[in-house]
Amino acid sequence: MTTKLLLAGALIALLILPAGAQQAPQGTPTRIRGTVDKLDGQNLMVKSRDGQTLTIELAANVAVITLVKKSVADIKAGDYVASTGVKGTDGKIHAVEVRIFPEAARGTGEGQYPWDLMPDSIMTNATVGKVDQAPQGPVLHVTFKGTESEYTVGPDVPVLANAPGDISLLKPGVAVFVIALKHEDGKLTSARLYAEKDGIKPPM
Repeated sequence: MTTKLLLAGALIALLILPAGAQQAPQGTPTRIRGTVDKLDGQNLMVKSRDGQTLTIELAANVAVITLVKKSVADIKAGDYVASTGVKGTDGKIHAVEVRIFPEAARGTGEGQYPWDLMPDSIMTNATVGKVDQAPQGPVLHVTFKGTESEYTVGPDVPVLANAPGDISLLKPGVAVFVIALKHEDGKLTSARLYAEKDGIKPPM
């Protein structure tokens, strides 16, 4: 009886695993920065910053996000924020850009990890604890997954917030930051991207 139960359990596991595998994202996360070449139906052609022209198939319900200007004064304790930063000669992180997420996006990409905007850049997605004032600019103290970090926001660092957009913004020459998946056959797909609006380009 025990043997039969074990065999039955093994068979169920074999049946479940492929189903679970099918639900996992298929493809390698890829970040594309550049300008729109053209939009043809759901196919977005982007001239990337390294000079390549890439074709990205957009999901039917693709989320197009824009950005609006804010200031450090708009950041308060409890806000969920994202920031690209680099380590300075003082060994501390200095922000390159800061974005205030809407409450609905809390937890998106939480953590601190290498980023590819520029050499030695890192991304920090975290919850704000407090903001201190310092000679070089305000210092944001943040927490993520039980870990604490901090970074300085200099006077020239853009502070932005997400705003809604739509596919009509994707006109030639518009700056975009596309969160894409690269599939085994080389195909690129995306369900979410940031687009320039009113001169505010995605800085991350």
